[in-house]
Amino acid sequence: MLQIQENVSLKNFNTFGIDANAEYFVEINRKEELTELFLDPQWKQTKTLVLGGGSNMLLLNDFDGLVIRINIRGIEHRISQNEVFIEAGAGEVWNDLVNFCVIRGYAGLENLSLIPGSVGASPIQNIGAYGVELKDVFRSCNAFEPATGKFRTFSKEDCRFDYRESVFKSELRGQYIIISVKFQLSLIPHFNLKYGAIEQELAHRHITVPTLKDVSQVVSHIRVSKLPDPSTIGNAGSFFKNPVISADQFRPLQTKFPEIVHFPTGDAQIKLAAGWLIEQCGWKGKVAGHTGTWKNQALVLVNHGDASGAEVYAFSSQIIDSVYVKFGVLLQREVNIIS
Repeated sequence: MLQIQENVSLKNFNTFGIDANAEYFVEINRKEELTELFLDPQWKQTKTLVLGGGSNMLLLNDFDGLVIRINIRGIEHRISQNEVFIEAGAGEVWNDLVNFCVIRGYAGLENLSLIPGSVGASPIQNIGAYGVELKDVFRSCNAFEPATGKFRTFSKEDCRFDYRESVFKSELRGQYIIISVKFQLSLIPHFNLKYGAIEQELAHRHITVPTLKDVSQVVSHIRVSKLPDPSTIGNAGSFFKNPVISADQFRPLQTKFPEIVHFPTGDAQIKLAAGWLIEQCGWKGKVAGHTGTWKNQALVLVNHGDASGAEVYAFSSQIIDSVYVKFGVLLQREVNIIS
């Protein structure tokens, strides 16, 4: 029997540590419980918010509706020749899945080590790091549609992945609840070591022929050195997307700012490092009231203890305005804003 709780604090269910309350709250441990939940017409007519690890969101206010925490667990795998097919429940911790694969020699997720959050959130955001995106290893996902009570399988094409984007953040926003994700990995590693400081750190460790474990450990080390631990200080990881601009827009910027950090995308567009842009505007390590930017990475906004979602949002708006004035580049928030 499902237990619907009332007036539940969400402080421990979002990595920012924002103290907001849910009018109603329910935890889902099996996909059948979603069918049971939405057989009650009350919940079909109620505003809902789906939570996994709560790692990529900012709550602006109390949530006047039903918060559904997805806690569906389980990891299954099968091997066909050199290919490995993984299916993981949406409630699995993302890094637990990465470790599961790395330990067994299943290649493809190692660059995505230590990304906070749950498996179910990974397709929504098309998570990525160090030259690898979820879409590179994604096969399909299974999702529930509350409006119809039906389950649907989404292929990679159905998901319309883009940089930190998917169909679940655009035209199907709020219409489906992901319950499991399938991945296609390999027994033969094809390492992507060109991004960030992976090669340098491997060299520092005198590793010339890296293993999956080596790469995962190096990526984790780099992330820990740059990013704050949400259990120590509230944050949602990278708060802003790295902006992508045209080559025509980039040329005068590079002339004016020769040191601008950038990465060609391969389609006549240039990806800029949002953290560098923010740092050049003097925001790195800045404290404003109860919020601010992280001392080691300007891309990360933090909660110094009692920040409200509105306070963090207002601070992020100041950063966006500042970067636009200096560089003519409009930053976009990567986190989901929940109002």
